[in-house]
This record gives sequence, C-alpha cells and structure tokens, in this order.
Amino acid sequence: MASPALLPLSSRRMAALSPGSSVSFYPHHRATLRLSEKFILLLILSAFITLCFGAIFFLPDSSKHRRFDLGLQDVLIPHIEQPRPAGRDGRDGPQGGGGGGGGAAAAVAGGGVMVHGGGEEHRHRHREEEEQLRKMIRADHERALEEAKEKLKKSKDQIRAEIQTEKNRVAQDAKKREGKQLPQVPIPKLVGINNGDPGDPETREKQEKIKEMMKHAWGNYRQYAWGHNELKPLSRKGHSTNIFGNSQLGATIVDALDTLYIMGLFDEFRDGKEWIEKNLDFSVNAEVSVFEVNIRFIGGLLAAYYLSGEEVFKQKAAQLAEKLLPSFNTPTGIPWAMVNLKSGVGRNWGWASAGSSILSEFGTLHLEFVHLSYLTGDPIYYKKVLHIRKLLQNMDRPHGLYPNYLNPRTGRWGQQNPFGPTLYHTSVGGLGDSFYEYLLKAWLVSDKTDTEARKMYDDAMEAIEKHLIRKSNSGLTFIGEWKNGHLERKMGHLTCFAGGMFALGADGSPDDKAGHYLQLGAEIAHTCHQSYDKTVLKLGPEAFKFDGGTEGVALRQNEKYYILRPEVIETYWYMWRFTHDPKYRQWGWEAAQAIDKYCRVVGGFSGVKDVYSSSPAYDDVQQSFFLAETLKYLYLLFSSDDLLPLDYWVFNTEAHPLPILRSMNSTLSGNIVFQ
Repeated sequence: MASPALLPLSSRRMAALSPGSSVSFYPHHRATLRLSEKFILLLILSAFITLCFGAIFFLPDSSKHRRFDLGLQDVLIPHIEQPRPAGRDGRDGPQGGGGGGGGAAAAVAGGGVMVHGGGEEHRHRHREEEEQLRKMIRADHERALEEAKEKLKKSKDQIRAEIQTEKNRVAQDAKKREGKQLPQVPIPKLVGINNGDPGDPETREKQEKIKEMMKHAWGNYRQYAWGHNELKPLSRKGHSTNIFGNSQLGATIVDALDTLYIMGLFDEFRDGKEWIEKNLDFSVNAEVSVFEVNIRFIGGLLAAYYLSGEEVFKQKAAQLAEKLLPSFNTPTGIPWAMVNLKSGVGRNWGWASAGSSILSEFGTLHLEFVHLSYLTGDPIYYKKVLHIRKLLQNMDRPHGLYPNYLNPRTGRWGQQNPFGPTLYHTSVGGLGDSFYEYLLKAWLVSDKTDTEARKMYDDAMEAIEKHLIRKSNSGLTFIGEWKNGHLERKMGHLTCFAGGMFALGADGSPDDKAGHYLQLGAEIAHTCHQSYDKTVLKLGPEAFKFDGGTEGVALRQNEKYYILRPEVIETYWYMWRFTHDPKYRQWGWEAAQAIDKYCRVVGGFSGVKDVYSSSPAYDDVQQSFFLAETLKYLYLLFSSDDLLPLDYWVFNTEAHPLPILRSMNSTLSGNIVFQ
C-alpha cells in the first residue's frame, strides 16, 4: 500500500482546501486547528485505520484460494483442485478450453505459473506469507497515521501550497507525455484502402445509395450537433449518454472517420480531422466507459491513422490509451468498467453482479492494445491484455463456458451463491459477445501465430455449440443464453454477429470442421433474416423468442425496438465474402431500403420503438455506430472484395479496420508484440 505523502488529486482530495473556494474548513482569523479539533480528527482517523486493519480478519479463509503468479502480476483466483499435465501445445499449465476447466499448474521454471498451496510445507509457507502481509499492512497504517499527524501540524497555507505544487507537477508530466514523440515504426502493408468498384451498374447504384445515406447522416450531424457525441435527428441537437461521460468528445466524428475515407468522402474526412486536431482533448473531468472508448475512439483513431497516414490520429490514440491505463489498477488486473479521464479513478457499473466487471468489456481490448504496443513501442498495453488472458485460462469454467461477470477484486466469477448452487449467466449476445470475437481476431491479427488465442476460441465454440446452440421446432438454428441454471430460448440482435464470426473462424478450425462452421454461420444468418422478415418494418427487434409456437418474434414491448444496429448486416457481409451467395446482397439491400424508409427523417436517421407497428414512434437518436458499422458494412457488401480484403485486415468490434501484423515480415519480427 503506497503511503499518502501528499493527498492525491483524486479520492483523498480535501475540497475545503481548494484555492479560491468560497467555503473554508478553517476560520478566517486563524491559520491552525484548535487542539480539540485536532483530537477529534485524529480520533476519527485512528478509528478508520483500525476498522480497515481489522477487516482483514473477516476475509475468506485463505486456504480456499491459491495465488497465481502469471509472470505479470500476482492475482487471487478460485481454488483449483486437480493438477493437469502439459497442454497440447507443449506448454505447462492450464490451457484455454472446454470441459469444466480445471487443474492446477505445476511450478514452471523460468517465469511459468507458480502455485502456492498444497502439502504441509506449502501451507506453512502460505501462513508465513500471510503473516508478512499483515505486518506490511500494519506498518503502512502506522506510517499513514504518523504522516497524517504531521499534516495536521501544518498551516492552511502550507497545505494549499503543497497541493498546488503537486497539481503543477502532474500537469507538467501530462504535458510532457502529450508532447512525447512516438517511435517511427514500419507501417504494415496496406492493401485495398480505396476503390472497391463492384463492376456491374446495378450493384454500383446500390453502393452509391449507401454513400448518399452516409452523407445524409453526416451532414445533419455536422449541421446540428458538431462536436457533440451523437445527434438527436428530430430535435436537431446534440446527444450524449453516460458511456461518454459529461464531455463533448465528438464520438460520431471519431467513429465515422474511416467510413468517410473508405467511401471517398475526403472533404468530410478533412473536416473531421481538423476538429480532432483543434478540439479533441482527453484531459477532461469525465467518467467514461473503458470498453466503449476503446472500441470507438482508440479503434477509430487507429483505423484513421492506418488508412490516411495522418500522425495526429496516432498521437491522439496514444494519449487516450494512457488515460485508460489506471482502470487496470485492481487487485486482479481486470480493469474497471469506467474510469475518470482526469483523476484515473475507476469503478464498475452498479447493476453488474455486485460490482463485477463484464466479460465482453474487459475481454474486448486485445486488438487495439496490440496495435498500441506496436505503434508506441511500449509493451505495457500488450502485457495488460495478455495478463487478462492468462488469468482466464487458469480459472474454472462451468461446462467449459465463460460466465458474463468477474469480480475484479477477488478474481471470482460473479453471481456466486454461498447458500446453494451457483447460477451463472453466459451469453454470446450482450455481456459476452465480443470476448469470443476477439479471441478469434487476436489469432488473425497476429497472422495466425497466436495459437493460444485460437485454442481458447475453438474450445469456447465447442462448449457453446454443445450447451447454447439449439434448433427450433421449425428448424431455425438459434443461440440461447444460459441463465439461472437453464437455457433461455431467446436470441438477441447483438448475438446475430455470431454468424459472421463462425464464417470468419471456419478456416483453421480443428478436425476439418471448416465446412461445418461455415454452414453454422449460414444458419445463424438465416435465423436473423427471419427475425427481420417477420416484422412489419422488415427491421429486426432487439431480441426474439423460440418458445412453443413463437419463433423469431419479440414478445415484450421493450424488445421490439430497432436502434440502427449493424450485427445482422455484418453477418450478411461476412457470408457474402466467403460464399458469394447473392441472397446475402439481396437481404442487405432489403435492410438498407427499410432503414431508409422507416428510420430516415429530415435531420438524419433515428431508431424506432416498435418494428411490428406500421407507424412507429422514433427514439430520436442517431447512434455513432450507425455511421461506423451499419453503413460501412452495407457499403462493403456492395463493393468488390479487393476493398479491405480479409487477408490483410481485421475489423474490430466497432467495424474499424486494423491491418494484420505479419510476423514473417522482417521489419516487424523484432517488434515487442512478437517477442
């Protein structure tokens, strides 16, 4: 525990001591505290420290846990009973995978996984470690108390001066970091970043229509909400949500840049670049979603950099990434869901299983962080995401499935029940989806050298197929959710991305199952198309059931909305690329026409609240992902395959294309990512 030599500007800030404050804790006629006030403060501080120290005696029995050194950071994870031999890839220790997960790793020389516990000698050593830890905590508390006493002897002006000095130091350090020049690294070979002419006039006309829709969406955002995060197209003003904090970060600008570039809308692209150069500032007092900011902002900035070569995008991505690093300051290294960009203080969503982190959020950082380490030369980003992977590999997985919640303090899965059977929630839709996507794409972005990620993906798909994928009475293949001890026969719009994922991962599947997974992708695409086709608007609902005679239809009113989501069109595009079956272009065109007919308004595009109503109400939000994903995938669907070919590019979960880092290229082989 770090000793608080000076009160940090975050959690221990004393507001009453702020310069210029109209309210002061101290009377204006004296510069020091009265003796009685000092005594009361010391009494409160002593009681607090005693309470914190005493709390360690109420911690769970440490014999139920084992400490794993993952070579990066010690973390506490649930007890694993049986040892397991070396994995198939020749490495000792647990491998990602199916079954119940399990097996403690043997001690590995030279930085492998070291398990403490097991046997009388280990238990004795563990007790000694605990006693040492208690002594360290006690010493830290005593040191903190002494330093607090010294602080209280100082005058109000002295404390103010110290705080101001610390503020100035932090500001200077931040300015130095922002002005730091990034190393010059070779750009991976960029193939197919423009053109994409489909050849035939009919398809070209459809492509031009999608571009016109993009102009309409962008133009109205430019006119009515410039610099705001999103647009309210009916109200014709800016819009934001809590995932972006309370600041105007221009989310739509950053999210849309690569789409503009790909479509050849270079004037609009230059407008966005100019705004970013002059206005995009991450030194703001805003609490943002680490996941959303990573996939939209860092992903968008990196893609814009690779496509255009403009250095400003790389610099901004690196500045923002550094602001996200404090979110990893948890006992396990699993990041908080939210972080304050100015103070670095993190926390989790209150609704997420007693303050747990969410699988699809902390598991959707790998692509962007690998590229950050490559471009900045700083291995910290790669180490952070690799640590998350190692921790997950060593955890028990019920039925080989990854639950949606993980407590970042204890390293235990969320939703555990101490009084009965644990009821985990596992989903390939919301809360889980992009974690699985990034396992596959970590393998792809490494030029298929990251076999560890591929094995975790293959094992996860095997468990998902066994426990979550079912056929309805009429033969529709769907992916349910494991919830409260049983399979819920409901599929979300978000889950429809999985059709494209199965197709993308077909090549390289174990046991010659490439054809099987391509067929599975086609079946998911068909099911999701049915969910669109059964509505009045020919747009898909947020979720749909497969109970009894109800198949592919939303039953609850709060599941009937469509908010311009891209996942179904994303799957159409992947299936088109891998099969060239014309039905996928036809289905995509049907969706584009429905969006243009029912979601288009004078001020942009809006989501609708009921896809089963012929005159639905609007939600008055033009989501930034509509420009980043939905319109991009539609444009690519009606473009030739040489525009962003999948042999050279991997799309992040916000549809931002990132180049594959080819390890066989000698200019890359010495880079930190591949060491």
